[in-house]
Amino acid sequence: MMRGVSGRFSSIDDYDTLLLTAGLWFLAKFLRYSLPALFPVYQAEFGVSNAFLGAAFTAMMIGYSFMQFPSGVLADRFGAVQVITVGAVVAASGALVLGIPASLAVLLGGMLLIGLGTGVHKTVSIRLLSRVYPSRTGRALGLFDTLGAFGGVAAPAAVVLATDGGSWHLLFLSGSAVGLALASGVFAYVPRRSPSAGDDGSESSLALGQYLTLFRSRRFTLFVGVTLCFGFAYNGVVAFLPLYLTEQGLTDSTASLVYSALFAVSFVQIVTGDLSDRIGQLPLAIAVLAIAAGALGMLFVVGQASVFVLVAIVIAFGLGSHGFRPIRGAYLAATIPGNVAGGGLGLVRTLLMGVGAIAPAIVGIVADTVGFAVAFGLLAVVMAGSVLLAGATALAG
Repeated sequence: MMRGVSGRFSSIDDYDTLLLTAGLWFLAKFLRYSLPALFPVYQAEFGVSNAFLGAAFTAMMIGYSFMQFPSGVLADRFGAVQVITVGAVVAASGALVLGIPASLAVLLGGMLLIGLGTGVHKTVSIRLLSRVYPSRTGRALGLFDTLGAFGGVAAPAAVVLATDGGSWHLLFLSGSAVGLALASGVFAYVPRRSPSAGDDGSESSLALGQYLTLFRSRRFTLFVGVTLCFGFAYNGVVAFLPLYLTEQGLTDSTASLVYSALFAVSFVQIVTGDLSDRIGQLPLAIAVLAIAAGALGMLFVVGQASVFVLVAIVIAFGLGSHGFRPIRGAYLAATIPGNVAGGGLGLVRTLLMGVGAIAPAIVGIVADTVGFAVAFGLLAVVMAGSVLLAGATALAG
């Protein structure tokens, strides 16, 4: 069956491109979200501060954000499969570096390689999946993001097991091997099975100005504002939630398990992705972002609450945050013209990740200065801003 025509998932062959790209997205999330869960270990092992850890995470995320636009442009020119494969190999190399016990400088180098390698993946995968599954883009992206988000579920639990077993380096050695295997699968298999994957390269030479013309649309610009507010708030939370929870009285292990609950609810993306195909993206975006903002506000208000209250709040934040992801991807895929789809998505995600990348550094500085409560209150205000901008986007002509 020609999935590029029907967009349906009627047999196992319909899932190959989705499963391979989602597998790499799972690994990218696993590698990145293992790091915040290891922050207490790094503090003990290397004697570094919250601000240093926040800056290190920010450096990794800047590398991640830096790759969004160029990877999209390269996909417009040479094809998605080649770009995804190269990025996976770079990320696997970074995981290999982290798998070797060494100095703090080596740790930072491995983090940067992971940021650069994983930075090419989602921008190009959204473009690829929207072409392979055109009539079910929201559902495909919901499945993609759900499988990817379970990397965040697995990471904290794996960190607990690895640290209890005496070596967190094994996590990254395993991740490196899996990354190389998935990269080989994408390169060897996706071009054969996906009717759209082998013909998405072109010889056009698109200039930056052609991508910037997208911002002439008021609705597009407002929606970019939605994504920037969301990205700042979300990245600030995920970078420091385990440490925040330990300050609320939880043990390191309990905080890591509560942290995993944030990602365990990512199945909501399947629901919101499918709903976005049926009822439209913007009304649904307003609803899920309001849930995320309300949960952040509660996290700021409750302070030292019981573990059950904290779990409920984290789950609500996860439902709202993860629920927004496929809606965002589907809206942008439907809005950006096909000839600039890769670079256009890359430009938006460069801005999104760039803003999100500075959040851990700001949260770390604010937390060291006036405490985590104020830092998380700031994030709640920013998330509320995304709700207002989503409403403005829906009202804009």
